[in-house]
Amino acid sequence: MSKLHSFTSDISHIKLPDEIAYPHNYFPHKIAQIASEELQVYLKTQKAINHMVGLNSIAGIGKMFGVLVVKDTSDELMYLAAFSGKILNSNLHTYFVPPVFDNLDPNNFYVKAEAKLNKLTKEINKLCKDKEYLNIKLDFENKKKLNKKILEQEKIKIKERRKLRKKENKVDNQKNLNEEFFLREYEIYLNQKLKPLELNYVALNDKINRLIEKRSKLSVDTQRKLFESYLFLNSNNRSLNLFDIYKNNTKNIPSGAGECCAPKLFQYAFLNKLKPIALAEFWWGNPLSSSVRKHKQYYPACKGKCRPILNHMLKYLPIAPNPLLKSLNQIQTLNIIYEDEYLMAINKPEKILSVEGKEVKNSIEHLVKKNYPNLSGPLIVHRLDMSTSGVLLIAKSKQIHKHLQQQFVQKKIYKKYVALLDGILKKDRGLIDLPLRVDIDDRPRQTICYRYGKKALTKWEKISIENNVTRVNFYPISGRTHQLRVHSAHKSGLNIPIIGDQLYGKRNKRLYLHAEEIMFIHPISKEKIKIIAPVPF
Repeated sequence: MSKLHSFTSDISHIKLPDEIAYPHNYFPHKIAQIASEELQVYLKTQKAINHMVGLNSIAGIGKMFGVLVVKDTSDELMYLAAFSGKILNSNLHTYFVPPVFDNLDPNNFYVKAEAKLNKLTKEINKLCKDKEYLNIKLDFENKKKLNKKILEQEKIKIKERRKLRKKENKVDNQKNLNEEFFLREYEIYLNQKLKPLELNYVALNDKINRLIEKRSKLSVDTQRKLFESYLFLNSNNRSLNLFDIYKNNTKNIPSGAGECCAPKLFQYAFLNKLKPIALAEFWWGNPLSSSVRKHKQYYPACKGKCRPILNHMLKYLPIAPNPLLKSLNQIQTLNIIYEDEYLMAINKPEKILSVEGKEVKNSIEHLVKKNYPNLSGPLIVHRLDMSTSGVLLIAKSKQIHKHLQQQFVQKKIYKKYVALLDGILKKDRGLIDLPLRVDIDDRPRQTICYRYGKKALTKWEKISIENNVTRVNFYPISGRTHQLRVHSAHKSGLNIPIIGDQLYGKRNKRLYLHAEEIMFIHPISKEKIKIIAPVPF
């Protein structure tokens, strides 16, 4: 029980939560925040860790740390601490709970299998780079190409002779047969001449392929055994491995599943008969180059890796409902700011989806269908994030929808957003060019990716600064998911999150992002239409 830490702060006045917060969308309870702050005091004394995460070095990359407040068997309030992945090339640290499965333990199968895989990889690379093999391969491929070229040339000669005989009315079927026979025999002769070299090449290549096949089988077997070795407990003492947990999941088991803070913390708690009270996870150190991560900022458990695991681990505990689902079902009316017989514009409130989701039916799309039951075809021309308010265009027919969408695709539609940034922006204006793709392990969070991301461009200008808050106008040239939010918060963008951005910044009463203005060409009248939704903040 050495992983249990007593509080050094006075916590006697704090009322404990009745249930554990929904782990994928929450802000930590006060008791978990205090535990996090005490962990951070400890982390400040760890020079090696701080060097690794970049707090006292340039190259380091930060890491997620977490705490779980628990009650021990004597009903005393204490907390556990964990880190994601490994730290300082080890899974074990005296202050932190151990991993669910230690894949770095030199005595277990995984380390031994990794050593065998590395050995096979070295053997394969050595054979592939061997000069004798490369020379034989090159000689074989060149002579094979040469033989093919010779045969093609002979075919051309035969074809020309036949054309000439036909032109001179000297068609000779016997000569035609002789030429075909010669071509077949010549091909056999060339192949026989090449055979010794081919046999030598195939023998060396087969040796490499056998090693590749052996490595592939060992890799698959090792991965299977590894997934079986990650056994996750719940409060009913039921244990499931990763195969059991992901069996009804449509996606493959993600790499690193079970290595995040939350599963480690709950695993240790259940193993030691501790009662979980409150969870908190925070980032410590330099941000990632791809994702938005801020030093000391709290983040919920990821969805891709952690949600299936935590669904099992927390099954019999009192868990608060997802607060997002509760807030999304409160709006029942449409605020129409423009309408004619072809289209309309809605002043969309924050905290409602543009279109129906998997778990939530209530949305602008649903309300339009409810209020306009005779409309058919796609209705929503473009989308605003659930947390973003402002102008949203609605088409009343398939043809109008297609026409307006073409204007979006051709970047003929002018859009202006207003946002409040959580800090002081020094520059006055600029252009942000950061490609975006979805974070496959934590949807709908977006990440910067220069290899697979879609191009995303945002023009911006500073309007004013008041009380350490910067008001800006955004003019998105492209329309990617969370584009303005990521471009604001990312270190390569403005490096200041929008106030109230619980994904990329800090939680507030709302996301202070509003689509104020849109301008487009009316599909029927061909007039320029300008629609404004007054900024509510």
